[in-house]
Amino acid sequence: MKRTHLYWFTQDLRLDDHAALLRAAQCDRLLLVYCLDTDPAQPNRYGLQGLGPHRWRFLHQGLQDLQQQLKPLGQTLLVLQGSPVKQLSRLITEHQVHAVFSSEPAGTDEQRIWQTLQQKHDSVSFIQLNTYRLFEQEQLPFSLSALPETFSNFRKRVETLDLLPPLNPVTQLPPPVFQQPDDLLIPAPLPCNHENPFRGGATPGLQHLSDYFASQAPQTYKITRNALDTWEHSTKFSPWLAQGSLSVRRILSGLRQHEHSMGANESTYWIYFELLWREYFQWYALKHKQRLFNFSGLRSSRPLTSFYPQRFRSWCEGNTPYAAVNACMKQLKATGYLSNRGRQWVASCLVNELQLDWRYGAAYFEQQLLDYDVASNWGNWQYLAGVGADPRGLRHFNLHKQAQEYDPDGSFIQRWGGQAQTPYMDSVDAADWPILRH
Repeated sequence: MKRTHLYWFTQDLRLDDHAALLRAAQCDRLLLVYCLDTDPAQPNRYGLQGLGPHRWRFLHQGLQDLQQQLKPLGQTLLVLQGSPVKQLSRLITEHQVHAVFSSEPAGTDEQRIWQTLQQKHDSVSFIQLNTYRLFEQEQLPFSLSALPETFSNFRKRVETLDLLPPLNPVTQLPPPVFQQPDDLLIPAPLPCNHENPFRGGATPGLQHLSDYFASQAPQTYKITRNALDTWEHSTKFSPWLAQGSLSVRRILSGLRQHEHSMGANESTYWIYFELLWREYFQWYALKHKQRLFNFSGLRSSRPLTSFYPQRFRSWCEGNTPYAAVNACMKQLKATGYLSNRGRQWVASCLVNELQLDWRYGAAYFEQQLLDYDVASNWGNWQYLAGVGADPRGLRHFNLHKQAQEYDPDGSFIQRWGGQAQTPYMDSVDAADWPILRH
């Protein structure tokens, strides 16, 4: 009997540096699947559209690119819409699948789906491998339960560890179980009004990686990284990293090659430093599981914030008393991207000035950001709200001072129409705020 494996693509839309796909390919027939869990327009538990137009466009492009990469290998990607448990269970049964493979997830929802599939198909092997992190768990000098509670302590213990090199791209795959049309059988995203330099998929991601490290930009990264609105002043790897169309180990390999040819300095080290921040939040999510989404986070008491629907809507629309925040929110809505500095401003505004539940800000970022990553997004929001991995507690930015420092001539605010029209925020009844279990 021919041995059939199923590979479930998630945040790993690539053939390069892909240990899990290489393992899955050790079979006679291989079924490659991506599940779009819900209708992109369906609201989530925070009353927000789960997948905004920019994220949907970027994902669609990533799936198209993966399909094109698979064609020369005689393979095809089956894209299904609906519950992953139902869709994958049907395929496992219909095609007598012997083993199911996937990338190790950081999110609790994805972990629950995997556990449910295992329970429903106890005679099938289920194997997950890391495709998303720099380190394997056995490399860490501590157990997951003993993960350092601060990034600084984590960094000091891991930054000198030997790093595994990226694997070569997959060049051979077993034949598919059945042939699928070349086109994706899911609706195409609506066109966006704003021209966007980000295009989903491994092909544009690898091209950007090559272009960036061939330039002098890494040599000044630490100096320029706080720029609000300039393409070359930060790495811009994060959307492709979040999609898994770029491997973090491939990025680090590119960084080391750049340092070898153009020299290492504090700026090139800072790129590695930022990759370690991302790494920390992956392990942080794996350790703390559901607490990543709790109102009180890792703390014993809840933040002193309230529910003001009008304030939240004004924040989302960039209609607050703070011009720099307005500009950032309008940029985010128009492009699906926001600088790291801008993210800190708008989060501080939501939590401190508007006194809103930080989880609604995290959920709005989940809807809008091209580079949405469950661990980094929710971990960073906890950090800024003072309920996460920062021993100093709440981060409160002086928004006026920050704008003067980072946008002294007001060009960023003017470009994105951030001029404040709202001198104050009304306090309104919270009757229409979605009710959540904390």
